[in-house]
This record gives sequence, C-alpha cells and structure tokens, in this order.
Amino acid sequence: MSNLNIEKQLKLDERYLRMAMVWAENSYCIRRQVGALLVKDKMIISDGYNGTPSGFENVCEDDNNKTKPYVLHAEANAITKVAKSNNSSEGATLYVTSSPCLECSKLIIQAGIKRVVFSEAYHMNDGVELLERAHVEIVKVEL
Repeated sequence: MSNLNIEKQLKLDERYLRMAMVWAENSYCIRRQVGALLVKDKMIISDGYNGTPSGFENVCEDDNNKTKPYVLHAEANAITKVAKSNNSSEGATLYVTSSPCLECSKLIIQAGIKRVVFSEAYHMNDGVELLERAHVEIVKVEL
C-alpha cells in the first residue's frame, strides 16, 4: 500500500472509531461503555454497544456494581445484528472502542471479519492474541 493510501486508511479508521465512541454513548452500562461498528466497502453494515439482551431491563450492573453475566459486549451485538440482516460480515472491518475479549474474538473469526480496529486495550490480551493467530489484522489507533 502506498503512503497516500495508508494515510487515507488511517483517516477512515480514525473517523469510524470516533463514530463507534459516539455509538458507545447508547449503552446503559455504568462501569464501561463500548461501541462497535461493522464496515464493509465503506458502508456501515451493523452497529452495537454493550448492554442487556433485547427485552431485558437496561441495567448492566448488579447491586455490588459487578457486570451481570448476561450483558452482551458491543462486538457480539454488532455481529448478531448483522446475522439477522441480509448483509454478510465476510471480509468486513470491525471498529470497536476497546480491544475484543476472547469470547468476542471467537465470534469475530467465525463471522469472517478480517480486520479489527480499536483505540483502547481491554484488561486482558487473550482475545487479540487469538485474532492474531487466526490472521485477523489488528490495528490500534490512538485518538
């Protein structure tokens, strides 16, 4: 890729990541808000943020301020949302405000997503390591 194309891609990555950050604001979670966008051919094909499953109360933490076990991560919400649509995530890029955990990384691989762009590292690195092992391109962008 030429320097001009690399620069253009970085600008796009920054824009989509900023959009994912805005999307994270839809989350009702108090401890942490995460947003995700799935992009293919410069089109947003899905979006997600961390939260409870459809039809559940919008409360992510229990009385001890621990995240409830059934809260979905932003990546899982975006991937399951695209699964219900006519779009395919094959070859797409996932923009997510925080690097994926191990469970979300499994979904990313199975969904055929080829590139993951994030701005903040998750407290564990095993998800990123799995994605690297699966030859998914990982890009960390400082915003």
